[in-house]
Amino acid sequence: MKKLLLPFSYIFHPIFIPIYATLFYLFANDSYFVNREKYIVLIQVFIISFITPILFFFLLRYTGKISSMMAPALSERKIPLVIQCFLIILLVRQSITLDRYPELHFFFLGALLSTMIALLLLFVKTKASLHMMGISGLTLFVFGLSLHYHTPYLYTIAVLILMNGVVASSRIEMKAHTIKELIIGLLLGSIPQMLLLYLWL
Repeated sequence: MKKLLLPFSYIFHPIFIPIYATLFYLFANDSYFVNREKYIVLIQVFIISFITPILFFFLLRYTGKISSMMAPALSERKIPLVIQCFLIILLVRQSITLDRYPELHFFFLGALLSTMIALLLLFVKTKASLHMMGISGLTLFVFGLSLHYHTPYLYTIAVLILMNGVVASSRIEMKAHTIKELIIGLLLGSIPQMLLLYLWL
């Protein structure tokens, strides 16, 4: 079972979630953007949300601040989450702007709020599952797009709901989180997205 579930912890690692959300928003959503613009936006998101954190990871790993990409210890998570906050702010201010990409803009704002709360929780010795935060936020975003555009993404939403359960099972099987931490991550990922839905639906 562990071998079966393990890949899902990597496929749905939080670092990939912004790319998945952007891909769905631009390409699976019948958006009106021309292909050139889609690729430019995707490249920007890829560089800021994936390449840059990876570079910081190697820097932090080299300096001994973190032991692995999963950052298991509470103390190891603070710097990556601070960096993530600044990178999301950079995205929403410079690339994913409200006037041009409102739905995706609010997704990243929700992700920023979730990340900030997860960071604050670390100071009270509480760890949230960032995997659950990411996958639940993505699920709510796709659900919101379905309502917004009156397009029934039933299969996509069903698969994402299933993946919430699979990712949670994977994190338990790997002994990376307790059930409490998974629930906290689920709530942190979904509630900000639900609250922000009212601003763009």
